[in-house]
Amino acid sequence: MTATFGPPPLGEPGLHVWAPLPRRVRAWIDGDVSPMSRDDAGWWHLDSGPAPGADYGFLLDDDPTPLPDPRSAHQPSGVHAPSRRYDHTAYRWGDTVWTGRQCAGSVIYELHIGTFTAEGTFDAAADRLDHLVGLGVDLVEVMPVNAFDGRHGWGYDGVLWGAVHEPYGGPDGFKRFVDACHARGLGVLLDVVYNHLGPSGAYLPRFGPYFGGENAWGPSLNLDGEDSDEVRAFVIGNALGMLRDFHLDGLRLDAVHALHDERATPVLAGLADEVAVLSAALRRPLSLIAESDRNDPRTVTAREAGGLGMTAQWCDDLHHALHAALTGEDGGYYADFAGPGVLAHTLEHAFLHAGTYSSFRRRTHGAPVERRRIPGSRFVASLQNHDQIGNRATGDRMAAATDPGLLACGAALLLCSPYTPMLFMGEEWAAGTPWRFFASFPDPGLADAVRRGRRREFAAHGWGAADIPDPMDPATRDASVLDWSEPGRAPHAAMLATYRDLIALRRTHAELSDPRLDRFVVDAAPDGRVLTLHRGGLRVVCNLRPEDAVAALDRPATAVLLARGAAEPVDGGVRLAARSFAVVRT
Repeated sequence: MTATFGPPPLGEPGLHVWAPLPRRVRAWIDGDVSPMSRDDAGWWHLDSGPAPGADYGFLLDDDPTPLPDPRSAHQPSGVHAPSRRYDHTAYRWGDTVWTGRQCAGSVIYELHIGTFTAEGTFDAAADRLDHLVGLGVDLVEVMPVNAFDGRHGWGYDGVLWGAVHEPYGGPDGFKRFVDACHARGLGVLLDVVYNHLGPSGAYLPRFGPYFGGENAWGPSLNLDGEDSDEVRAFVIGNALGMLRDFHLDGLRLDAVHALHDERATPVLAGLADEVAVLSAALRRPLSLIAESDRNDPRTVTAREAGGLGMTAQWCDDLHHALHAALTGEDGGYYADFAGPGVLAHTLEHAFLHAGTYSSFRRRTHGAPVERRRIPGSRFVASLQNHDQIGNRATGDRMAAATDPGLLACGAALLLCSPYTPMLFMGEEWAAGTPWRFFASFPDPGLADAVRRGRRREFAAHGWGAADIPDPMDPATRDASVLDWSEPGRAPHAAMLATYRDLIALRRTHAELSDPRLDRFVVDAAPDGRVLTLHRGGLRVVCNLRPEDAVAALDRPATAVLLARGAAEPVDGGVRLAARSFAVVRT
């Protein structure tokens, strides 16, 4: 038997678990204990398995505590408790006419279920979906919902990849959310984490050699060592199961650069192949979006062209160039992005570091994007995202210290570019709430270790311990919850109107969503503070200076389609007010 996602389907008898390390495995089903038999591949079998709704787990060797199923689909009592047999076929879906949503041409909206609303549940989030429809969003990217220890957290400390976090609403709650999105024409992407396990409830290594080596977060997945076939099948099976059983439209794969994999066919390429098969069977597009720090175009190169076959990847260089230009920050990894010509160059080429020296890494980094061959839609660009906000010491958003005019210019550069734009929840109205790092581990020792580690990390960057919010204090999570009264009042309403207008313009003018990089030109003044994006017959002009400026055009402007601030066609170009933008027809 090979690894598959979840417990065996209802109707298939028995219970099965891959556990080559223990000498003895027994099944625990609602308190009754039964011995299991082992085959030569390290799988343990029981002819009669749990009924739907039954609680079950596994007793390894002489340990009297039942452990949850590594492929659990339901953990109603938390990650340390037994699993519950869940029937995916019992849910009655309402999206039978849903035909999917592809990544190219779409606007992505990243949200965290636990802080999108005060309630922090799928059902409460679903009640806010009409806001996203009115904004013009196409795909909702949900941060991880896999089961983790505690009530509140980012989700990247998950330990059971197939079980949905119960405080959010469990598997049925997630399905209701996806159903509600599809009913409104919104696709759903799920952030999944295969590069590490959280520190509490991580029982996988007791079953088998799931991990080997180290990465920045601890043990790294065993993808190319002994017995790694089952581990790879576990990952691919989990991904396919989430896509299939929850009717998802794609996955965002966390930090794939932390996956150590020296095989001729990397697990990402194998996953891309299997997802293509599933997409054909379902007859709708399925996207795989990688978070990768490598600046390697092969990540988004098609499988038939020898690449890994990811639909898209997050592009940190685009974020860093935009952030440095709008905020003036030039420390740490922003140092290389602070030059006057960097933003225009990065907008044109996706990567700044493309076989060039990175001062932050102290080495050369990346490879160039072939602009005639790889479309811009394969790069997800953002002004803000959960990492870039939440990993600041106080979780401050750009709006906390950046002029609203500059934020509007950033939105224009993002939403009128050939890339796939992604917004972070609340960005569209310049939310006044921060988004901080928080967790709620019940173990006092672990909680204190996380607290001390967070303070130590930022102390190295000059922050005092008193300035760093306690990640274990419930108030830290509460402060990160969106304030839904903001969109309807000044000054937030004006920013929301700007985002809505830009997305609407992107939808109605094909030039603005054209992903062809070889047809994309960016002109910039010598100081890099006045930029013009060439988008077919349209020009997107931005003045980042604190005074009026004239943006030179290659041909006369005939109409102003959208502007934030005063914009007036003049001989040879467009005169713009300080920190403003305009989209003009030429």
